[in-house]
Amino acid sequence: MKNLKYLLLGTLFGIILCKVQAVSWWRMQEMFRFDGFYMYGLFVTAIPTGILSVWLIKKFNIKTVSGEPIIIRKKKFNWGYVIGGLLFGIGWAFSGACPGPLLALIGAGKFVVIVVFISALFGTLVYSWLRPRLPH
Repeated sequence: MKNLKYLLLGTLFGIILCKVQAVSWWRMQEMFRFDGFYMYGLFVTAIPTGILSVWLIKKFNIKTVSGEPIIIRKKKFNWGYVIGGLLFGIGWAFSGACPGPLLALIGAGKFVVIVVFISALFGTLVYSWLRPRLPH
């Protein structure tokens, strides 16, 4: 039953991503070419929403759908985040797809994105092999 809740929430999130065009390859290319404000506008609204959400979770001790506590740990700055962010951005720019909406794109019938999804899984596997040797 718990997994059904997450499936429904994930499906709703995917539908919302599609409806607001956050998964549109054209919108992403427009953003990376600095031809349009649309995606930046989404980010400008998403960042304060995320900040407010984290504040509310901490303030009211909100729990997960299954009743487990949400623990948000403080992280120290690490240059690995900068390097990882650059690699993430380069991959995003080349593929035209952020890893978050990949499943939403596949669910919307854009089956060519399966190649990007498999590449993301492969990248995750490579990272797991390299992780012990990377600066953390």
